[in-house]
Amino acid sequence: MEPTSFRRGRRKQHARARALPIAALDLAACGDYAQLMEDDLALATEAALSAGKLLREHFGKSLVVDEALHHDIKLALDKESQDLITNILLTARPGDALYGEEGIAGNPDSARQWIVDPIDGTVNFFYGIPHFCVSIALRVEGEITVGVIHDPMVGETWTVEKGGPPMLDGVPIQVSPRTKLEESILFVGCGKDTEALNTGIARFHKASLRARKMRMMGSAALGMAYIASGRLDAYVESTISLWDIAAGQLLVEAAGGKVTLTQKPGKADCWAIVASNGKIPIEEIL
Repeated sequence: MEPTSFRRGRRKQHARARALPIAALDLAACGDYAQLMEDDLALATEAALSAGKLLREHFGKSLVVDEALHHDIKLALDKESQDLITNILLTARPGDALYGEEGIAGNPDSARQWIVDPIDGTVNFFYGIPHFCVSIALRVEGEITVGVIHDPMVGETWTVEKGGPPMLDGVPIQVSPRTKLEESILFVGCGKDTEALNTGIARFHKASLRARKMRMMGSAALGMAYIASGRLDAYVESTISLWDIAAGQLLVEAAGGKVTLTQKPGKADCWAIVASNGKIPIEEIL
């Protein structure tokens, strides 16, 4: 039985997207770009909910580990989830590209790229901690236009399209009004390599002396969704991949927050991130 909020979100959002011919996806020829974005959002939501259902079915059960590193785990389910998402998105949009944590698919020359994290919070998932999500964004001509973050355990789905309001289960959301670090709850990520860990730990210590509470949650995408919803006030991490934050960036900015990305030298689509409600002096703990 799906949670009530999940079923409510499905009724409001889960309209099957129309499969458009490749020619219709030529932006210069598209007569109704707003309608196309709406269709893209419905399609991304469908893919996220489908992947979320897969994850719920496997949560707490025996899992196949493809790779176990010191600070990370790769599951066979990561790839299975991305394959499911890829099939849904590229069947409906065969001219698009897909860039995900588990690999690349589709047309590499397309101006439309789906950016996918099939399980953001894989380590949480593996250890039976019910805090993880599916994150899907669409980048068109280098700009994020659609974002969906789905938490299959709580049953919450965040959706946003460029120029539209950010939504949680169909209800508009906004960042918190808090202006003081002393009132805020901050999420500091520590990354996976030595440099990122040292930076994150130093920031966590510094921020702990100022903030009301600190959190290390294990899912960047959900952290950004929580900022957009006013639950958290900031998220900072010195090294994070694009698929972790693409949907969240659009969501936070649409909800009135601020996201600053600094590209890591020599690492394609790898960034340092400072995301906040745009009101607290987050720079004071960096």
